[in-house]
Amino acid sequence: MGRRLSPILAIPALRILSSSWKTEVLGEENRAEVMNSEGSLFALWHGRMLVGLPSQTQLRMSVLVSPSRDGSIMDPILNSFSYATVRGSTSRGGARALRELLNRLRAGGRIVITPDGPRGPMHSMNEGLAWMARATGFPVLPVGLACDRHWSMSSWDRFTIPKWRAKIVVSYGPPLWLPKSSTLEERSAFTGKVRDAILAEEYRAFAKLGLKPDFDDESKS
Repeated sequence: MGRRLSPILAIPALRILSSSWKTEVLGEENRAEVMNSEGSLFALWHGRMLVGLPSQTQLRMSVLVSPSRDGSIMDPILNSFSYATVRGSTSRGGARALRELLNRLRAGGRIVITPDGPRGPMHSMNEGLAWMARATGFPVLPVGLACDRHWSMSSWDRFTIPKWRAKIVVSYGPPLWLPKSSTLEERSAFTGKVRDAILAEEYRAFAKLGLKPDFDDESKS
């Protein structure tokens, strides 16, 4: 019952809460570059999904959502903010979900991927993103997100919920491409490169706020 009520209660609460957030964008030229391509992949950490939710609604993007119970909560929330969703993961419904995502990409879609989801560990990477980049030839845009005041859930991803009147920074890094002719070793290296790029944009976003990253162990000392 609680899980069924969660989206119903969360959607109006998030709309009220997010109306108070002030968002600043860094690297807008990088986002503009990929928006001019035929398709693109936006890569961000699973725990930051909510932070960038209101600022991306105009892009009409699709999001890969886990078939888990938590995914069932996020699905209607994302839909209410004008995001299309594809249910699946690397372990459940993966092949079908990947086919659907590829079809949307080839039709000119913009796809949001959280490469450390749905189970983590935090800031880990699977190679599904590299596989899609190679299969389509479309760019991957690393996205870093930070806010100055938030709640952090006790989940593996420290899921971030910005507080009332939070200041948010969305930082887009230079797009990354993986040639269709790439080898297995090159795909593995590309995966590491995307991870480093997302982390770099998160450091950049927190620096803009004058804060240390909330995932940095030194920031907790």
